[in-house]
Amino acid sequence: MDADLLPKTDSSRWRLYTNEEGVHCWTYLTEGANAVERPQTFAEKYFLGLPRPSKPPSVAQSYSDAARNGLLFYAQLQLEDGHWGSSYAGPSFTLPGIVFSLYITEGTILEEWAVDMTRWVCHHQNDDGGWGLHTLGESTLFGTVLYYVTLRILGMKATNVVAVKARDFIQRLAGGAALAPQWGRYWLSALNLYKWEGVQPVPSEMWQVILPSWVPIHPWRWWVQCRSVYLPVSYLYSNRCQMELNDLLLELRSELYCQPYDSVDFSAYLHNVCPLDRKRPINHFLSIANHFLRAWEWYIRPEWIHNRANTVVRDLIRREDENTSYNDIASVNKPFHTVAVHFSDGTRSQAVKMHHEKILPYLWRDEIGINVGGTNGAQFWDTAFSIIAIAGAGLGKDPQFCDILQKAHRFLEVSQFRKDLNDPFRQKRKGGWPFSTKDQSYIVSDCAAEGLKATLMLQEELGFDKIISTERLFDCVDTLLTMQNPDHGFGSYEKARVGTYVEMFNPAEIFDRCMVEYSYPECTTAVVTGLSMFRRHYPSHAQKQIEAVIQSATGYLKSSQRPDGSWYGSWGICFTYGTMFGLEGLAAAGLTYATSKEAQRACHFLVERQKDDGGWGEHWESCERREYVEHEKSQVVNTAWAVLGLMVARYPDRAVVARGLELIRHRQQPTGEWLQEAIEGIFNCTCTIEYPNYKFHFSIHALGRFEHDYVPAMNKLSKETET
Repeated sequence: MDADLLPKTDSSRWRLYTNEEGVHCWTYLTEGANAVERPQTFAEKYFLGLPRPSKPPSVAQSYSDAARNGLLFYAQLQLEDGHWGSSYAGPSFTLPGIVFSLYITEGTILEEWAVDMTRWVCHHQNDDGGWGLHTLGESTLFGTVLYYVTLRILGMKATNVVAVKARDFIQRLAGGAALAPQWGRYWLSALNLYKWEGVQPVPSEMWQVILPSWVPIHPWRWWVQCRSVYLPVSYLYSNRCQMELNDLLLELRSELYCQPYDSVDFSAYLHNVCPLDRKRPINHFLSIANHFLRAWEWYIRPEWIHNRANTVVRDLIRREDENTSYNDIASVNKPFHTVAVHFSDGTRSQAVKMHHEKILPYLWRDEIGINVGGTNGAQFWDTAFSIIAIAGAGLGKDPQFCDILQKAHRFLEVSQFRKDLNDPFRQKRKGGWPFSTKDQSYIVSDCAAEGLKATLMLQEELGFDKIISTERLFDCVDTLLTMQNPDHGFGSYEKARVGTYVEMFNPAEIFDRCMVEYSYPECTTAVVTGLSMFRRHYPSHAQKQIEAVIQSATGYLKSSQRPDGSWYGSWGICFTYGTMFGLEGLAAAGLTYATSKEAQRACHFLVERQKDDGGWGEHWESCERREYVEHEKSQVVNTAWAVLGLMVARYPDRAVVARGLELIRHRQQPTGEWLQEAIEGIFNCTCTIEYPNYKFHFSIHALGRFEHDYVPAMNKLSKETET
């Protein structure tokens, strides 16, 4: 739909406020507010796509000059508390969940939110009228139903051309919304637009009553992002929670199905899902288990067990809410928590009020409209990488960048976890760092490791004050040493607690590899490089343990390398991303192109995929197909990853690296910035997510590293070879 036909807010009235922990809140100035008292910053204008004053830097004469010009621009995007913020959008189920939770719990959807959310959703509608699992995906029933209901709740009329096209797409599929995947049915059922009898069982008793915590398949052993969703959903499912019908919901019942709502046999769709949504076939074991659980619910379960389970689940929800300051781990479980608390405690309860107050940090206003991030941001992740990039590019001692590094340093200090949580189901976290903000409360292995590296670079190599004490660094290392998996790799949030056989219980048709914590080359490399840097500066602390972990983790990296020399990247796109990390991990263990067959194979993988223009371009479909899919155009971010991998491996042909850097420099704008290109991130093999700051810090790092590190190292190698 033409965006000019949609209502819009005044972009000049949006302001981004943050606290010292990096929690960001976009606020719309009210009519009559004096915008002069709080003029928009350069960063706000950039995020909103507004014109901004710009003084072009000097024309770059070298790669180092280009890196400096890039940082001069990027420094203007740093926020007052010291972090770099950005949108973190992509999935088609985050914004709807927030809207649904506010609607069900009678929360306030501000007019400016409704206007700009509508614009953002409409902007991403596909030509066939539908929406995909993510912004780049082909249309699915899941994405289309969620966004259609969202738009109607936000005030769009059924006769609007966007709604008409979406409804036509839904009704072209036999069964309409009845064929929605499970995660869509959870929301439709809570909205009274689906009957719980058509939802695969998610019994609350599984949390303790019928599954003691020592049972290998107990939910506390599942991947945390998975179990955090099924905890509140189990309460909603077991209590058949549904909001009261109203006129809008009655209209939606008639719009979402191909027959009258009351005539739909929802139970007949228990294991049927739209082929457009199914990423993995249902297994017979899960089908049998579902029928057994149905029998348990209908014929066996005593009322006292049901009541006991409600109490257990509500207590677990309360503990998660309090441990995360009511943020919860992400924007998927957050709205489910809000709705579960609404049904358990009441609409006017303090818990619901606290949940409503933590909605705003998930919203991000960009040049299109308002989206909802996968978490409450990527604040710490981008900031740690930015520090590492500045240091790695040789710009860390440049006086003009001292202030931004000091601010980023303070953000590292504020964001570090100082104690563990009183929660038997949570990973030890003392000394570690989060992905987003401290109050979100979850440690992530690679975030902790990158934070450790960033701190060491600032305090040990660049001479900044040691505001993060040695003892606190020891805490981080000690925690990281507890997170290694049995296969010697490292996962994301915690040490793996169960084998992959639990994937048999995965009811989510739209995701693969989401039930358990896996080891990832990216996370493993982050820990290996972090520990390697740490022991250079503190060789006596946990010496034997660190050596053992580095050696065994390096073995994991070798074993997880694919026959073609690449590594599969689970959090970025895809083989380019994974291979950069794989090479960094090998190099940290002393394995480079000159000494390692694994490094040679990885370098050859990258070099063979360099495009004629010198760059690299990989399509997000690589992640889903699990094979390299070339993008039609070279991408700055893919190119930066490739050349960083080649440089750390000490690939001998400098011309290959230089050609990649030429593309990055050629794409740089006169202002020093790079424009947004293809999406950068992925999760669960199927869903893309954006990391807009990657085009800055990875590009700066790649350009600066060439002359600061790579060329001197190669010259040294040449002299040693001659000798």
